[in-house]
Amino acid sequence: MNGLSRTLIIFFILLNFSSCKKEEAETPKRPNILFIMSDDHAYQAISAYGSQLIETPNIDRIAEEGLLFTNACVTNSICAPSRATILTGKHTHINGKIDNKMPFDTTQVTFPQLFQNAGYQTAMFGKLHFGNNPKGVDDFMILPGQGHYINPDFITPRGDTTITGYVTDIITDLTIGWLDKKRDKEKPFMMMYLHKAPHRPWWPSPEKFKAFSKKTFPEPESLFDDYKNRGTAAKTAEMNLYEHMMYNHDSKIRPETIAEMGLVKPQVEEYVNGFYGPYGRANATQKEQYDIVLDSINEDFRNHWPSMNKTEKMRWKYQRYMQDYLGTISSVDDNIGRVLDYLDESGLAENTIVVYTSDQGFYLGEHGWFDKRFVYDESFKTPLLIRWPNEIKPGTTNDEMVQNLDFAQTFLDLAGITAPSDMQGESLVPLLKGDVESWSREAVYYHYYEYPSVHMVKRHYAIVTKEFKLVHFYYDVDEWELYDRLRDPQEMNNVYADPAYAEIVQKLHKELEELRIQYKDSPELDQKYIDMYQD
Repeated sequence: MNGLSRTLIIFFILLNFSSCKKEEAETPKRPNILFIMSDDHAYQAISAYGSQLIETPNIDRIAEEGLLFTNACVTNSICAPSRATILTGKHTHINGKIDNKMPFDTTQVTFPQLFQNAGYQTAMFGKLHFGNNPKGVDDFMILPGQGHYINPDFITPRGDTTITGYVTDIITDLTIGWLDKKRDKEKPFMMMYLHKAPHRPWWPSPEKFKAFSKKTFPEPESLFDDYKNRGTAAKTAEMNLYEHMMYNHDSKIRPETIAEMGLVKPQVEEYVNGFYGPYGRANATQKEQYDIVLDSINEDFRNHWPSMNKTEKMRWKYQRYMQDYLGTISSVDDNIGRVLDYLDESGLAENTIVVYTSDQGFYLGEHGWFDKRFVYDESFKTPLLIRWPNEIKPGTTNDEMVQNLDFAQTFLDLAGITAPSDMQGESLVPLLKGDVESWSREAVYYHYYEYPSVHMVKRHYAIVTKEFKLVHFYYDVDEWELYDRLRDPQEMNNVYADPAYAEIVQKLHKELEELRIQYKDSPELDQKYIDMYQD
């Protein structure tokens, strides 16, 4: 072979190699997905949503660098059903997890399985709530059931274990540890980083307990709501701060103090050990740290509670509630900051989509309540913030009606994985890219089932648009409510019987029936789940 021929051959080899490298470089890498979810985190407790209660600079950072949804909501405002809907992309009447007690249909395909099958490495750390062997997850350490704040137990593929420390810090340590040491760097990952906080009973870390117990928080306008323009459901629910928030389980009053003062109610048999359940898990050093604040709270209660009137007692309970609830959230925010910093420092941030949400909203004294369950906004709406570098315009907001029903299909779409045809949500990717014109949904469907049960929130289903909310309470009542979301954002006035809204009522009734058909819900299914519940 002469010199010219050899030169030509080398030239064509190099040209072909260069072309292959260019093609390889132009093939976009599949994005990593970090799904962060807290439990019962009210949007009213995130400063990016305008909170006057707390600053959450690290969660806010996701909004500042991405997109914040102002009308994100859930299909069923209760923990395990919400999680089942997120995993399956289906309403609870389809996946079977209608409440915290009914079994999840384990034949359902979950989106982590689809990621795993598509070559993603998958992991889950924190609170799943149901099951002890999550499907489609390569590695996991999950809390059994609700889990514990102090020295929590974990279920792992290698057996159960207990880790000393505070749960929010530990879940974050496990998450960063997996990303740093156990991740296969040749594969994209889908990580589920799931906090227990701020679920009841609200036990902050010792340092947050000390700091927040000294704070005073503004009261919501409807703290002393009398429900006069609402129906039976609001009037009979058992989640009023004064009437139903427990001294030991919720307000951190020692059982000895309660006995000494001769106090009996409110008390629920299920939580008879509500103080010593969490406190009893602490070791001697941890108890010393907690006791400083507990002594102060109990002394204040002993000295002032007997002379307070009902209004003052309501306000005292509200402040104690906010001090503990917001203290747990402060730890969540700090730890999310740790994870975001790790993504930046490791170089992962550029190709990692970060999602922050809660399994539902929560009442922070609005209508005099704590807990969730109702389709009213504080529990129905949920925070949703998404960061997608180079795709989402930083600092944007969106007010479309999106739901946790949409998460599975959105994640699959982001990863280029085909979603099963029986999923019931819609991909949010067009909205993430600013293509609002492609979004056609105008109304969402909601259905709550767990009644009669704790908090006694009646069964109901609803249709919700940006402007209105039509609700049907059923089972032991047959009542309808309509709220004008624009004119009455606090939902204080049921205008269902107002003649001025007659046409709107008629229109929404028709659309609600259409949604029930679209999502395969029906009166027959309503009765089926009532019968199952009674059995």
